[in-house]
Amino acid sequence: MRLLRTILLSALCVVVSFTAVVAKERQTREEYVEKYKAIAIAHMERYGIPASITMAQGILESDSGNSRLSTSSNNHFGIKCKRSWTGDRVYHDDDAKGECFRAYPSVEASYQDHADFLDQSPRYDSLFAYPSDDYRSWARGLKAAGYATAPDYAERLVKIIESMKLYLLDKENGNKIYSAAKNATANTEAWFESNIATSDEQINPNAFRVTVNSHKGYGVYRTNHTFYVVAKEGDTFESVGEVFDISAKMLRKFNDVAKDAKLAKGDIVYIERKKTQWLGNVMQHKVVRDENLYSLSQSYGIRQKSLAKLNRLRLNEEVKKGDIVRLK
Repeated sequence: MRLLRTILLSALCVVVSFTAVVAKERQTREEYVEKYKAIAIAHMERYGIPASITMAQGILESDSGNSRLSTSSNNHFGIKCKRSWTGDRVYHDDDAKGECFRAYPSVEASYQDHADFLDQSPRYDSLFAYPSDDYRSWARGLKAAGYATAPDYAERLVKIIESMKLYLLDKENGNKIYSAAKNATANTEAWFESNIATSDEQINPNAFRVTVNSHKGYGVYRTNHTFYVVAKEGDTFESVGEVFDISAKMLRKFNDVAKDAKLAKGDIVYIERKKTQWLGNVMQHKVVRDENLYSLSQSYGIRQKSLAKLNRLRLNEEVKKGDIVRLK
């Protein structure tokens, strides 16, 4: 009996150990980008292929380097053999059973072949008319040229790029900018974890103002995972939009204001779309004097319509000192 118990315990340990190894070996998207972003940027500079597109395709096609095809043959972009291929090959079920895929001696070789494949194939010539920072056109062009059969291929690439902010890699000094933004995100999340107590505690949203970077004389801040700047004397939506390459119309939309709205010194100006709710742990805010739904939506980085809907209020309905406003 004791021997049987020992055998079962040993077997269980083996299973647990194996499971832990498998779980540990699975690579995250963030780890994948860190490993290969330098190659993607180098290929962008040489060929003009957006680094964001290369990384998004690698993530999607190889499941961040975890797919069977990528682990067995270093094929990170799902490129099939084709007639011109003279290298090693493997067979894998895809659109049809047992299709031929290229195999590479290293991941770096797969990245190089991906760049050559796009650069040398006439079907992709039209893509190189787009700038290397126009990832949306590249995503649509890849789908239109037949890179993949999935009907939502372009949308999936764009979603990966925007959710991970891979478009930062397409900018000048993109590696540095992306790393700075990633570190800012990590620091902000750590701050949330260590500074927010109970779910019904009131907070000061200004405490969440995190400096991310500076751009042409503006401090770029981040609250509720959304970037914004603070207006200077004489700023207009047009002048701020010109600095950040965003139309004044879009800036007004981001900030929930009318087309004739003006800026005053000290105004918060969001340079991307605000969230639909507060992403921290706190659930509500207790209104103090002179606050309204709009000021709260700007302070917390929440769309005004969403904030009104959360609280079953009309868009411009007044809130009074002492009222409780739901944030999520």
